[in-house]
Amino acid sequence: MERRRFYITMGELKRYRVTLKCLEGEISAKDASFLLGLSYRQFLRVKKEVKEKGIEGVIRKTGSGKPSTPGSIKKEIERLYTGVYGNRFNILHFKEKLQEFHNIELCYETIREILIKADLHRPKQKKRKHRKRRQRMPMAGMLIQMDSSYHRWIEEINEKWHLTYMIDDATNEVLYARFYPKDTTFSNMEVIRKAIERKGVFMALYVDKASHFKTTRYGGLHYNVSIEQEETQIDEALDELGITLITANSPQAKGRVERLFGFFQDRLINEMWLKKIKDYDEANKFLLEEFLPWYNKKYKREAKEAYRKLQERENMDLIFAKRYIRRVNKDNTISIFGTIVQIPPTKRALSLMKSPVEVRLSSSNKMWILYKGEVIHETVLPENNKMLKKEKRIENLLKERRYAKM
Repeated sequence: MERRRFYITMGELKRYRVTLKCLEGEISAKDASFLLGLSYRQFLRVKKEVKEKGIEGVIRKTGSGKPSTPGSIKKEIERLYTGVYGNRFNILHFKEKLQEFHNIELCYETIREILIKADLHRPKQKKRKHRKRRQRMPMAGMLIQMDSSYHRWIEEINEKWHLTYMIDDATNEVLYARFYPKDTTFSNMEVIRKAIERKGVFMALYVDKASHFKTTRYGGLHYNVSIEQEETQIDEALDELGITLITANSPQAKGRVERLFGFFQDRLINEMWLKKIKDYDEANKFLLEEFLPWYNKKYKREAKEAYRKLQERENMDLIFAKRYIRRVNKDNTISIFGTIVQIPPTKRALSLMKSPVEVRLSSSNKMWILYKGEVIHETVLPENNKMLKKEKRIENLLKERRYAKM
């Protein structure tokens, strides 16, 4: 009979002995997991391994199957970490790159020990957990979280942009994300609309108390606000689709979306650095075409879906537009942003004098005039409009801008 030799640490030997006692019925699985500092489920996996493989079930596997990693592999790992990956990737990210591109398969702890001994990684103190995480929703499409992170996403560029994205609470799937120079109403509307067009209409949206979503009022000068501020533009669009808006009282309340920003600020920045991405147009293309598909394939959870399909009557251009109330003048006109718009006669009446109408304006400056919920006129803001002139001056100025590099 062939004799086999095993290299085992004191910790692994302890794990084996305690597990044997559990298998022999001397102690319970709960007590064994407590003695080994493992969760109950982790211990059950160890118990199964020992039952099937004996002492081999507790021996940590290495990339070479030997008691230690060969010096040549250690040197190659150190070279790759400092050279190719710029001494900047976290260990899990670096481990995945070693497997994907360099055919080096080592466990997380082995790579970590190699980098620590080479003084290339300093362990961080574990954060103390203060409370349990909220359970996920049981079905996809029941609750979507949305936020925006203002960050310097491209290291060679000193300019910060906003990354706005939406994540499904049940599945961890990122429905849509995009970089924007400003966090505006229309940019948030675009992200919500793209997510709906890709997946369907969801039940509720969970956001912070940004002014794009809710108007917070106080006494004094801020109490009497105009009718255009009674509800935010986005809130009205969501209401029209039957989506409930939920605002968080603190960033911690939106735990998953906040943790994902930390992931993006690590992984996404490093991936764009590897791709040598130099501007935000390239960054958006990489984000939508490569990074998000990779992320969703790797981290998306499976769950039944509660999304509903868009109805034919739900005009997304009309829904995701800014809304303004105007009163029709005696000559059947309205004034908006310094422009006079003539309302033609309708089937309802030849004149709507003194009647309130709703004006909706899209990001492309297309305009709809609605009376009692029905579109009675469509037009486009003229080129000489004061608002458009101002926006064009800003746009031209931004086109002349060069990204500020370090």
